[in-house]
Amino acid sequence: MKFMKLGSKPDAFQVDGKCIRHVTSDLATDIIIKVGDLKFYLHKFPLLSKSNHMQKLVQKASEDNCDEINMVDFPGGPNAFEICAKFCYGMAVTLNAYNVVAARCAAEYLEMTEDVDRGNLIFKIEVFLNSSIFHSWKDSIIVLRTAKSLLPWSENLKIVGRCIDSIASKTSVDPANITWSYTYNRKLSVQDKIVGDSMKLQEKIESVPKDWWVEDICELEIDLYKRVMTAVKSKGRMDGAVIGEALKTYAVRWLPDSVDALVSGVHSWRNKLLVETIACLLPSDNGVGCSCSFLLKLLKVAVLAGIDDSSKEDLVKRISLKLHEASVKDLLIPARSPQTTLYDVGMVQSIVNQYMTHEQRSQDVEPGKSAGFVLEHGSLLSVGKLIDGYLGEIAHDPNLSLTSFIDLSCSVSELARPVHDGLYKAIDIYLKEHPSLTKAERKKICGLMD
Repeated sequence: MKFMKLGSKPDAFQVDGKCIRHVTSDLATDIIIKVGDLKFYLHKFPLLSKSNHMQKLVQKASEDNCDEINMVDFPGGPNAFEICAKFCYGMAVTLNAYNVVAARCAAEYLEMTEDVDRGNLIFKIEVFLNSSIFHSWKDSIIVLRTAKSLLPWSENLKIVGRCIDSIASKTSVDPANITWSYTYNRKLSVQDKIVGDSMKLQEKIESVPKDWWVEDICELEIDLYKRVMTAVKSKGRMDGAVIGEALKTYAVRWLPDSVDALVSGVHSWRNKLLVETIACLLPSDNGVGCSCSFLLKLLKVAVLAGIDDSSKEDLVKRISLKLHEASVKDLLIPARSPQTTLYDVGMVQSIVNQYMTHEQRSQDVEPGKSAGFVLEHGSLLSVGKLIDGYLGEIAHDPNLSLTSFIDLSCSVSELARPVHDGLYKAIDIYLKEHPSLTKAERKKICGLMD
């Protein structure tokens, strides 16, 4: 971590109980500054020599015949004020990524500018930020996190914006040129494991993956994360697959595992905001950048969290493009009230309908491309097998209507189901689990079989 030392005199600030700080000196203190719950017993001269705002406050206090000044809404609180006060006295203070934003905002509040004294605190902090902090990957992230509690000061001073630009710029650096430390606890993806045979073992071990930056920014809260990811995408240098991995990692980091935790009143609003934000950040690459499994997990949370319909529709569209990659377990989306079924069959029906529409369009547009047709046909067979497996799973639900079962079965084209074993099994389960079906209804469901 980068740091900057200011001043050289020993620290003469003393603690007197929980609420008082005073300076040990041969000279008696002549002013009391109240910041939050703390009172600072200080000397006017050092403060007035560095702070334009203190000059105004002391003058007003003198006119009012008062020796105590109350600093209202002081950014950074007592700790930030103490840093500024020690700087005024020339005492040693150390700035780092954890306290520099508070010190910068406090210095702005106190108007510690160059027209008051050359080499003042604002100038020195800006030098530290621009020459050290914004050049450091992890320090930039720490500063951005601390800036959240200092809004709107940190925003108005462009600290937030500069941090975001610094972070986004570093994500675009060629991995071969990464020289700083980063957090990486995930397994390397397949494409990152592929290295040339000519590379030495040590070079393989030390190679930096394309998604090296993903885990560190997961520590950001969702509003700042959105701004960082928007900046990363705006650079136009990041693969959709890496963006997808970043979003997946963030979702895993912050979304709870259990259904109860997802819908609990304490976190439901946060979970809803999180899913809506991730959905809007998904790469616009027709779903190439994200796995179908991840998209379906997002959709499950979206349904449970009750996000807006447009976000759900966008997820359904993306999933339909990659439905052949899904598993039956992926499709088991819990139903919400007032639905009485265990799973949201209607949502899966929408996904399948969109998939079949895409499949039909691909055959209509490119009928002459045999290789493309083989690929499409292979995907179609996978979807047929998937839906029959899904039907077998939901057939156990006593509340699943016959109409829903038949509609979903019929939504898959004949080309997708050359063999009816899976469908036969699903129908058999449905008949056993729904013994009250009439003879006409049994005949209707059995009519699905050739």
